[in-house]
Amino acid sequence: MAMPREEGPTPQPSSTLDYDAIIVGAGISGMYQLYRLRELGLRVRVFEAGTGVGGTWYWNRYPGARFDSESYSYGYSFSQELLDEWDWGEHFSGQPEIERYCNHVAAKFDLYRDIQFSARVIAAHFNEVGRHWTITLGDRSQHTARFLISAIGLLSAPTMPRFDGIEDFRGPWAHTGLWPKGGIDYDGKRVAVIGTGASGVQAIQEIAKTAGHLTVFQRRPNWCTPLHNGPIPKEEMDEIRAGYPKLFELCRQTAACFVHTIDPRGTFEVSDEERIAFWEDRYAGKGFGIWQGNFRDMLTDRESNRLMSDFVADKIRQRVKDPKIAELLIPNDHGFGTRRVPQETNYYEVYNQTNVSLVSMLEEPIERIIETGIRTSSRDYEFDVIVYATGFDAVTGSFDRIDIKGAGGTPLKEKWTGGPRTFIGLMVDEFPNMFMIMGPHAALGNNPRSIEYNVEWIRDLLRYATERDLTLAEATPDAVENWHKFVLEKAEGLLSNEIDSWMTGINLNVEGKQTRTIVRYSGTAPEYRARCDEVAEADYAEMHMD
Repeated sequence: MAMPREEGPTPQPSSTLDYDAIIVGAGISGMYQLYRLRELGLRVRVFEAGTGVGGTWYWNRYPGARFDSESYSYGYSFSQELLDEWDWGEHFSGQPEIERYCNHVAAKFDLYRDIQFSARVIAAHFNEVGRHWTITLGDRSQHTARFLISAIGLLSAPTMPRFDGIEDFRGPWAHTGLWPKGGIDYDGKRVAVIGTGASGVQAIQEIAKTAGHLTVFQRRPNWCTPLHNGPIPKEEMDEIRAGYPKLFELCRQTAACFVHTIDPRGTFEVSDEERIAFWEDRYAGKGFGIWQGNFRDMLTDRESNRLMSDFVADKIRQRVKDPKIAELLIPNDHGFGTRRVPQETNYYEVYNQTNVSLVSMLEEPIERIIETGIRTSSRDYEFDVIVYATGFDAVTGSFDRIDIKGAGGTPLKEKWTGGPRTFIGLMVDEFPNMFMIMGPHAALGNNPRSIEYNVEWIRDLLRYATERDLTLAEATPDAVENWHKFVLEKAEGLLSNEIDSWMTGINLNVEGKQTRTIVRYSGTAPEYRARCDEVAEADYAEMHMD
């Protein structure tokens, strides 16, 4: 039930506001939220910084960019007609096909008319008297709405390394997350790729095919496993389509919404021979099965994780001919699966090519970028092209880049000093009428599955509010504190939370992000949805609504 509130100023009538709701971002989240809010008859506007829809799949158009979730498990599930008419070309589709899919969705459901492109949101301030948000765009225009919904993504704030001289380089260069639409010509050129995370691995294996010489600068390696991608013939696509109901139900049941299910057995409940055979099967399988479908204790038991890491290390040694290079490519600072596992296609074989070199930045650190290339502690390297695969200011970074101020002028960045705190990953106390799709501490994994749930939960709350003429919805401090305790409880015992990664809030390229924090929800998606459902079924009693 709505909590009592002292008499205050009369809220501004919705009719005098520009919109009922403003959505920031036109990716998978923003498009679906627009579609669902239209069902309520609300006046909605989406502001998108890019010139097209797709979000992640608009910006990340670097060579080799593709899904690491199965294509058919990643697309929208809400429209049977959409499912019936769209054929995926590959089990793990590349960026061009994914962008086409996003544009197909936008055209099919007439979303473009409510999306304003080239409209970067630089500020969002809550007006307590009017109970609305004022949004400021890069062109300084301002727009008002009762509700603000962020659909800005977890990995959408690219970070450049802290090297001097980046602008001095005379050749073309780009961050993988801001790849130019026209592309970069690297055929036959001397190319440097800095970084060996997920995007770096994808770019490296593609660029190596045609570069004159590719030099990879690696700070620390990641555990990578085979994607085993392939085309989807029409007959197989027909079978997939017929099985969509079961597939989406499976995604609802699994821990992280993938099609892979954690094996119920413990590592040491089987014989050595059975264990190795199981891992061989997983290594030969598609996608994240080896990570998300492994023994139940692989990410919590140190000895189990060590054995799994040894198994994958041996695979790397088998695939890389030069023993010294192989050892450089084997992580020694984290166990398998404790960071997100990049999926690859002949990535390790790249280092067997005569046109590819590997430089360990731990042994030979980069000192600066120079006009002709890169200067390390040992020598100057000349390059024609430099690619920065240096990742993102994850989870909170995209929020930090917008001047967001809630009640009393409280900056969100200041509110989250020391780590984010939210209510079910969707709301923040002192920030009324603001909702986050896939915010900090929401369920992650195969994100579109969680996105659809987040979007529909927000839609249902806004329906509840508008039907009752409620103009204010906010999380209470107690609700945030209780959720944070639950998040911490679910993080206990996970080896991944002992490791420096974007999943623990670490980014050496961002000031103030050198200390581990819990920035993600580590429980299962079914547990998350059950908790969110409890909030709605109790008429949002844990929230302040008026």
